[in-house]
Amino acid sequence: MKPICIALFALCFCGAVALETRAQKPAVEYKGRPGSPFSEVVRVGNMLYLSGQLGVNASGALVSGGVKAETKQVMDNIRGILERNGSGMEHVVKCTVMLLDIADRPAMSEVYVSYFPKERMPARSTFGTTGLALGARVEIECMATVK
Repeated sequence: MKPICIALFALCFCGAVALETRAQKPAVEYKGRPGSPFSEVVRVGNMLYLSGQLGVNASGALVSGGVKAETKQVMDNIRGILERNGSGMEHVVKCTVMLLDIADRPAMSEVYVSYFPKERMPARSTFGTTGLALGARVEIECMATVK
């Protein structure tokens, strides 16, 4: 093989490897509210990573009514974020639940399970804390795929 052919082959081969490597690295998108110290959701490839959600309404106030009312609002907030980002509750694969009082787990679970298809419950971890932002009783974060 002539030296110029070898050089062209090497250039083409290295360029193809570089393009393949670049194509395999998923893009990362950070979406949040201006001025917030965290992203509401981060998209990496076809995965969404949601920050912990509290039971706050559209005006940012914590809903009243205890852990069940807060859990319902949290799950509604999660559903809204997922839908705005091309996903839905049926695409949630993992949730982490933080409770002010671990004794609230059964009441929280009663509301939580109603948001998922029975045959596709996401993996879940639940733990008690010593406090949550805004005096909340429950905070839930999750990971989901994009449709």
